[in-house]
Amino acid sequence: MSERLTKSAARNIFYGGTIFFLVIFFGLTLHSHNYMLNESTNMDELTPSVVAGKHIWERHSCVNCHTILGEGAYFAPELGNVWVRYGGKEDPEGARDMLKAWMAAQPSGIEGRRQMPQFNLTDQELDELVDFLKWTSEIDTQNWPPNEAG
Repeated sequence: MSERLTKSAARNIFYGGTIFFLVIFFGLTLHSHNYMLNESTNMDELTPSVVAGKHIWERHSCVNCHTILGEGAYFAPELGNVWVRYGGKEDPEGARDMLKAWMAAQPSGIEGRRQMPQFNLTDQELDELVDFLKWTSEIDTQNWPPNEAG
């Protein structure tokens, strides 16, 4: 038991451990990627309208004020579940109309409140943005955000 660890044994432990943990890392990475593509998101409902809504989201830098699924700024509300908050599960057309009306009515002009700028989106762009927000709300986020208010 008083034998010392030789250089070659230490090297073998190092390389063996490195290879072992690299295999674990790549396996977990592939599993996460597979889970996100096949189970977490609803890729079968990814329509051209949803893609166009995502481009509108990016073009107007909405993430600079809002968070979506926990990513972004915290100046304005979380929008990952805005479709649910506006009643999209119970009344999809009512939720669509409310979201479009809300975006069209900005800025509200209420003094002392944060104001969303007016982006002058067309009716089609509003529909596409709402489609993107609806699609986002249907992602399996494993109960994120923790409450409906975002």
